[in-house]
Amino acid sequence: MGVLGITDDGFTLDGDPFRMISGALHYFRVHPELWEDRMRKAKWMGLNTIDTYIPWNLHEPQRGAVGAEAGLDLPRFIDLAQEHGLHVLLRPGPYICAEWDGGGLPPWLLTEPDIRYRSTDPRFLGAVESYFAALWPMLVDKLATRGGPVLAVQVENEYGAYGDDTEYMRRLADLLRANGVDVPLFTCDQPADLARGALPGVLRTVTFGSRVAESLAALRAQQPTGPLMCSEFWNGWFDDWGAHHVTRSAEDAAATLDEMLTAGASVNLYMFHGGTNFGFTSGANDKGTYRPIVTSYDYDSPLSEAGDPTPKYLAFRDVIAKHAPVPDGPPPEAGPKLVVPEVTLTSSALLLDSTDVLGFAKQDAQPLTMEQLGQASGFVLYETVVERAGPALLDVTAFGDRVQVFIAGQPVGVLERERHEHVVSLTVPHAGAVLALLVENQGRVDYGQAIHDRKGITGPVLLDGVVVEDWTSRALPLDDLTGLRFAPTTAALVGPAFHRGVMHIDTPADTFLSLAGWTKGNAWVNGFHLGRYWSRGPQQTLYVPAPVLRPGANEITVLELHSTRSPVVALRSQPDLGPTER
Repeated sequence: MGVLGITDDGFTLDGDPFRMISGALHYFRVHPELWEDRMRKAKWMGLNTIDTYIPWNLHEPQRGAVGAEAGLDLPRFIDLAQEHGLHVLLRPGPYICAEWDGGGLPPWLLTEPDIRYRSTDPRFLGAVESYFAALWPMLVDKLATRGGPVLAVQVENEYGAYGDDTEYMRRLADLLRANGVDVPLFTCDQPADLARGALPGVLRTVTFGSRVAESLAALRAQQPTGPLMCSEFWNGWFDDWGAHHVTRSAEDAAATLDEMLTAGASVNLYMFHGGTNFGFTSGANDKGTYRPIVTSYDYDSPLSEAGDPTPKYLAFRDVIAKHAPVPDGPPPEAGPKLVVPEVTLTSSALLLDSTDVLGFAKQDAQPLTMEQLGQASGFVLYETVVERAGPALLDVTAFGDRVQVFIAGQPVGVLERERHEHVVSLTVPHAGAVLALLVENQGRVDYGQAIHDRKGITGPVLLDGVVVEDWTSRALPLDDLTGLRFAPTTAALVGPAFHRGVMHIDTPADTFLSLAGWTKGNAWVNGFHLGRYWSRGPQQTLYVPAPVLRPGANEITVLELHSTRSPVVALRSQPDLGPTER
């Protein structure tokens, strides 16, 4: 497909002038059966390249176990891109941000109490070295120098916003080269961070969403010659729980894209197609207040979360057509949608009665963190016996990220990290009552200095000012629900509970699970974990990809952490991502 060259005034492809018009498409946020559909639509919009991060935490979930199976089959994703005439940019991190859990850094790194991420700490770099040594043999044949579509590889990710250790960046580049990466390397940084994140001898690119002339001038000030490239044009944005749904008009985003292309720059749209933070994969921000990110990664992208063209998609094609050839033919149409007005979830299982089939337990004087339990995501249930009856003040001094408090099986309060809450008053009904703390990991911080984000209970627990000892810590990753003992629901349920129901359909199609009247929890369809829901919004529906459905019977499971008005859900033809800021 051609080898990328770098000249004083731009890119070349096999020696001919080349402008990169790229869009981000994350294979790990899209069901693998839909990859080709998204690529065809990228090509029709006028893109010649697609860009993807590589999430370390998914490819090496346990230390030493590196793989690319099923939905993580990156080699297949790259091959499909080549089949569709698309070049590829790879961004392997090791840190990727991406509003992804922990910025893609695997949580098992945090078993080292004082490890320093994104540094020359030998414990961190040693883990990166081992990971790259297992990852790159799967990918080197996809490089353009070997006939593949991969034009270039990024070193780290917006490192200048975090640090300025050039030696760390050099070591990463050396690891890439040592593993056979012989295509051009590049860095990306925001305009103010270009000097801090640069690596001598490596192409610099800039990330921004507006102020084109100013941002490109900042790049040119740091890099007097060479291609001008915006490696992340933020044509939309992500959403936090409890905030509004962020949008950007097609007209404004298209005008900015036009200005950039008129200036002669290459561009990578962030995002072309956002996709979904399925399961427990969404990240969080913390600049003094913890802010978890929603399940949808629609990002107000040109291609919607369900892969449908938007007005922004058509506006971008029109802009691109002014500067580069675009394919002929009619625009792609929106895909069919499944509508089921009502599905009643008729059976249930209380979570606190089901812990024996959901995870293992360890005893210790102090609560064990999620990382100490070898657990990446989900929940941890902490239990201890209280020997004295009567009123008491509970103080959970440090935790990540949300605590539901139970005494003798009854819910008595909730503590939230994002609201800086730590104490709750309760009454112990009798000596020997069990105090239970169900702690939810709502997503690890993915940006900034707070990324060393341990989960579960991370500090002492006090009762009336006295440290509580002798705890059972039970990991609840919720990665296997097959052992749950469901029974018909005959009365209102107290406490967290799984609800299950079955619907019958003729033809699978994309749809959106509506949980109106529910409070907070997670949802699965046929065992596929759709992600988190929360009445706090803005997101009110969960995207269900057609490939997870099947003709005939389909099982819906909802974990409700609090209560629901009625155990009924619906499948809608349109998403509800919440109110937008006007």
